[in-house]
Amino acid sequence: MKSVIRTAAGGPEVLRLVERPVPEPGPGEVRVRVHVSGVNPTDWRSRRRALPPGMHEQVPHQDGAGVIDAVGPQVDLARVGQRVWIWEAAWQRPWGTAQQYTLVPDEHAVALPDHAPFELGAALGVPALTAHRALTVQDGGPGRIAPGTLRGTTVLVAGGAGAVGNAAVQLARWAGARVVTTVSGPAKAALARAAGAHRVVDYRTQDAAAEILAFAPEGVDIVVEVAPGTNTALDIAVAAQGAVVAYYSGGEDERLSVPVLATLSSNLRWQSVFVYTVPPAAKRQALTDVTAAVRAGALRVGEEAGLPLHRFPLERAADAHAALEQGVVGKVLLDIP
Repeated sequence: MKSVIRTAAGGPEVLRLVERPVPEPGPGEVRVRVHVSGVNPTDWRSRRRALPPGMHEQVPHQDGAGVIDAVGPQVDLARVGQRVWIWEAAWQRPWGTAQQYTLVPDEHAVALPDHAPFELGAALGVPALTAHRALTVQDGGPGRIAPGTLRGTTVLVAGGAGAVGNAAVQLARWAGARVVTTVSGPAKAALARAAGAHRVVDYRTQDAAAEILAFAPEGVDIVVEVAPGTNTALDIAVAAQGAVVAYYSGGEDERLSVPVLATLSSNLRWQSVFVYTVPPAAKRQALTDVTAAVRAGALRVGEEAGLPLHRFPLERAADAHAALEQGVVGKVLLDIP
């Protein structure tokens, strides 16, 4: 089978296309014939780091979608032939989705409805599970995403044209929240509107705090934050009493500094969201809710859903990484032959 591997840390050039034997699933594992592999910022960032201890090579990419074609011991044989989306394939494991066949634990291959295309399945994983966690960490919040669970809640999504931002807008809307998002230009504003944001603010040309407070005079309850250090002052200015700033990313040297007395009386909270180490119960709830959203047609991809697709063949995995690293807007995918 064709596989993309890396044996060292570095730039996109460390990714190589090689031939490897088709693996056999072990106990509790399924083998998936991968149709589409999703590429996330976490993939190129991990590529820059050394391989996990004990690994001499690794196939990259956490997310993907395909069809189960074999199962190992202790797995229901009825799963063979099932369309699935894959999450955290390469987290502390050698088998990512940038190859024709991959092995994952049974629970990491989630049934994908027949109406959902493989490109949607490959775009779930890291973005949707991250967005779900960010939307469910507020004190007293519902802890789950379903129709009506966020009714009466106002959500601010920083960077609504990004993959996590797009998923957060769509999930929040499905749950009944009022959603405002910030973007950096007209093209991204159009994408955020397509995703379903009620109000879109261009922070480069508008007074972001004034625009957000005009939309939500009492402040926002949840901030899904991509740049917590950069946006600290804005988040404080627009936060409601008891709001949470759920941050999932940031620059390499970004720091978060909060003025104590100015925020003390508001009972604000900054909550880090690192999808790989989310508590197991919360992860299981996220998988349940994201799957339900897919079934309901509440999660979509493509420019008409605010998430343009950029597709590369497997042999151009390095180009896919370079495009994402250089800031292409939308979802980067590898089509697996």
